[in-house]
Amino acid sequence: MLYYLFEYMDREFDLVGAGVFQFISFRAGMATTLSLIITITFGKKLISILRNRQMGESIRDLGLHGQMEKEGTPTMGGIIIISAIVIPTLLFARIDNIYIILMLITTLWMGMIGFLDDYLKIKKDDKKGLAGKFKIVGQVVIGLIVGWVLLSNENVVIREFNQPLASGVSTVSPAFSDVTSLKTTIPFVKDNELDYEALFGFAGQHGVTILYVLLVIFIVTAVSNGANITDGLDGLAAGVSAIIGLTLAIFAYVSGNIIFSDYLNIMYIPNSGELVVFCTAFVGACVGFLWYNAYPAQVFMGDTGSLSIGGIIAVLAIVIRKELMIPLLCGIFLLELLSVIIQVSYFKYTKGKYGEGRRVFLMSPLHHHYQKTGIPEAKIVNRFWITGILLAIATLATLKLR
Repeated sequence: MLYYLFEYMDREFDLVGAGVFQFISFRAGMATTLSLIITITFGKKLISILRNRQMGESIRDLGLHGQMEKEGTPTMGGIIIISAIVIPTLLFARIDNIYIILMLITTLWMGMIGFLDDYLKIKKDDKKGLAGKFKIVGQVVIGLIVGWVLLSNENVVIREFNQPLASGVSTVSPAFSDVTSLKTTIPFVKDNELDYEALFGFAGQHGVTILYVLLVIFIVTAVSNGANITDGLDGLAAGVSAIIGLTLAIFAYVSGNIIFSDYLNIMYIPNSGELVVFCTAFVGACVGFLWYNAYPAQVFMGDTGSLSIGGIIAVLAIVIRKELMIPLLCGIFLLELLSVIIQVSYFKYTKGKYGEGRRVFLMSPLHHHYQKTGIPEAKIVNRFWITGILLAIATLATLKLR
């Protein structure tokens, strides 16, 4: 909103300093700052409200060190994260941008699903919360929306050049065309582009549409559930998500900048640079949340936060066409999710074969396995953060290593 106000003031009254709002870097910095202010300033008040309304976490005794001490800690802190993302985005981003609209819808929709889950667990004293099938339905719905928009909206394009900009072609010359495309980026491969339309071509035109939408649904569901499972130790999900969000902000910036995208030989996606404002608000929200969520936590994000940040990361990666990098960039989420799948599957298999269920890990998800070995919670979280940073560096290296 402020973007449009200062654009008008600059155009009509030549207001000194108003033109700075035209720069994405300035608005991204302002979004980060405001996001941090919201989480730190208003977070304490929200924690008090949650505590007064007895919105505390009910802890199931799993025999983990220090676990029962967290009984009654306010949850649904994801409200803080969502507020600190949405408000700065509305103020500093161009809200007519299709990518910004998609990200706001994703944030609020996934946050609503998580809120319902948390509310049922606490106020209705239902340990299971929102039934799993309803969570899946919610994730499928947002996947359908994202897939449909990316396939049908005329503003979702990539720019293809007839020759490199370095050869002297003007950025406004007719030597390029904006095309609707299902191309995406393959890491560590020369000419690193994959066209889903060619990959799914065997299924016909309608089949390509269906398969692409199913892929989007799968990615959204997998990443949001991975984030949800990762949220099991103080500061773990928020810290890892901040690292991922910063990496995606860099990808959004270079993908939306015609000079950098040409230099790095990656797809130029017009208008995607505006996502940097959203990404930095997201990073600011996650870092600010750590003010209260770092060990020992004063508040938990709950499913309100974990489902929304997982959905945000998935959709961000998809719209900037870096979804094939998710297994590397979101490696922590992937390992946590796989540890649960492996544990449950092996337990059921051995129970059927031997009459007694056996385990691969001492406990799943993976962070609980390390807790069972006696490693302090804070050290586990720090090591996961370090691993997340290394994965982010490896992901950024794909810009040149191919």
